[in-house]
Amino acid sequence: MAGRRGALIVLEGVDRAGKSTQGRKLVAALCAAGHRAELLSFPERSTEIGRLLSSYLEKKNEMENHSVHLLFSANRWEQVPLIKEKLSQGITLVVDRYAFSGVAYTSAKADFSLDWCKQPDVGLPKPDLVVFLQLKLAEAATRGKFGCERYENRTFQESVSQRFHQLMGDTTLNWKMVDASKSIEDVHKEICELCEDTIWAAAQKPLGELWK
Repeated sequence: MAGRRGALIVLEGVDRAGKSTQGRKLVAALCAAGHRAELLSFPERSTEIGRLLSSYLEKKNEMENHSVHLLFSANRWEQVPLIKEKLSQGITLVVDRYAFSGVAYTSAKADFSLDWCKQPDVGLPKPDLVVFLQLKLAEAATRGKFGCERYENRTFQESVSQRFHQLMGDTTLNWKMVDASKSIEDVHKEICELCEDTIWAAAQKPLGELWK
């Protein structure tokens, strides 16, 4: 197994779709099955940039929309050395939100194109699998703490969902949709099945670059 890299697995979806819960369960299941796996979440709120973003999301400060988008991207780039190091050590990384969230959320605002929003993230490590947790917004709004952070309102989340579906049209990426309205255990089982094949496939090929 020497030299075989870990897989980069991303969980995406609208707010309250269950990404964090499923990310934790997936890492635990992979480790129990004998894989080395760790969880990474974006924004990574422990860095200087991450703390700025955390305050913004918690509605404690205001920032210009272009600036916010570039800060979210910078927050991902500052983790790239760690991501590459972990993968090269054979550790599979499960990532709660990635560039796709950045693009979907900013392009859902007025006067932002998908193309402009994608540019800062071009060249990031390319995920081996992107799992989109599909959830009707009416159901998301009933889940705990919906509305506590910026962007958590039905109208905006509808636009975000539309942008995600546009991004899923990219056949150069391995998108898989999972129905997040099912029970936590059923969703978990489906994600685990998708990941087993992905981990073995990733070990046989080099890490790619996103949108290049």
